[in-house]
Amino acid sequence: MKLSPRRRRRIIRVAGYVIFVLAILAVAGAADWDRLSDAFFRLDVARSMFPGAITVALRNTIIYTLLAFVFGLTLGLVLALLRLSSVGPYRWLAAAYIELFRGLPALLVLFMVGYGVPLAFPDREIPGGVYGSVAVGLGLTAAAYMAETIRAGIQAVPKGQLEAARTLGMSHTRAMISIVLPQAFRIVIPPLTNEIILLTKDTSLVYVLGVTAGTIELTKFAGDTLNTRVNPTPLVVAGLLYLVITLPLSQLVRGLERRAARER
Repeated sequence: MKLSPRRRRRIIRVAGYVIFVLAILAVAGAADWDRLSDAFFRLDVARSMFPGAITVALRNTIIYTLLAFVFGLTLGLVLALLRLSSVGPYRWLAAAYIELFRGLPALLVLFMVGYGVPLAFPDREIPGGVYGSVAVGLGLTAAAYMAETIRAGIQAVPKGQLEAARTLGMSHTRAMISIVLPQAFRIVIPPLTNEIILLTKDTSLVYVLGVTAGTIELTKFAGDTLNTRVNPTPLVVAGLLYLVITLPLSQLVRGLERRAARER
């Protein structure tokens, strides 16, 4: 009996689901769950991490992320405008910054801000202590990526919008602030939200600055507990707490992308 194309596609789709489920069951059946549970899912070890994991480590992780994002967004906007400037040296400066900081590991930038800046300027210090150093250290790298995102958003706004604003008597600066930038930011909100997710994970590098009990973040908190209890369960708990931050942000990105697709 000859199958119709529609029926053939349905059979292939069902076969794909069956193969997927069988593969999952095969892996799950072959795993030694007793040893896995004893190594990674010790409830007594997990319970010993609370409430500090939330009241200190998770809170600091969120604070570091927000501070670095604000610093990176501000600097990224300036760099994007310099990149689009009609003055050559401004464009070259912004391009050099973006290429440099996109090529350097975030850990190295954070280390240089934490230890290189105090050596270069012994009579000055970054305001905010560790919080300020993290904002600058992670924000410098994030700004390079955000600058390119914002630049693409500005260039996606039709030039006629700016020309119409200038025709109405607006200065170039006012037209950019009132007309172009609001539309550009509406375009780049989803990729900027992705940048928050990346910054959340980059906070795991903050340990290089030598954090204290009051400024510790999730990964360092889990590492210290692992060394104390000699069990990797804290790393699993830290991973789940990272997901508490990143999964809602991922849902937000998908929602914003669907909304933007409907408006196009």
